[in-house]
Amino acid sequence: MSTTTTPGVTPGVTTPGDTPTGVTVLLTQLSRVVYRRTSEDLLGMRLKEFVMLALVRDHSPIPQQELGEVLCIDANNLVLLLNQLESRGFAYRRRDPTDRRRHLVEITEEGRAACERAEHGIESVEEDVLASLSGPERSELHALLVKALDGSPAPG
Repeated sequence: MSTTTTPGVTPGVTTPGDTPTGVTVLLTQLSRVVYRRTSEDLLGMRLKEFVMLALVRDHSPIPQQELGEVLCIDANNLVLLLNQLESRGFAYRRRDPTDRRRHLVEITEEGRAACERAEHGIESVEEDVLASLSGPERSELHALLVKALDGSPAPG
């Protein structure tokens, strides 16, 4: 199956008679656009560090294993990212007092401030990437993405 690009036709947008592009393909394309437009200079950290830090902020303290599951990353990569956040003073791990085998991950005040600064940068990327959507459409997109993520089974 070959693909051709037609001038004036946006990839992922169908016209009568076209086969619609699947949601997975469109979500992947959109995430790649966001990733390409999000620089370390803009956020003050790498995008994957920001994503982890925002999750830790919103769910602090969070068990380390649960954090890996939510992010869909393996334990080795999780530890590498956590080490980077800890070395920058953005987060820390401590033993769970109710289960000494588990580690809890928490955000520091410095991490909270860094996350807030990064959010201003990511807002400008979202504004650029979603410029063709109205405010209500953006709200609806957000609600639909939250609903889809809430309803998706845990990996494993």
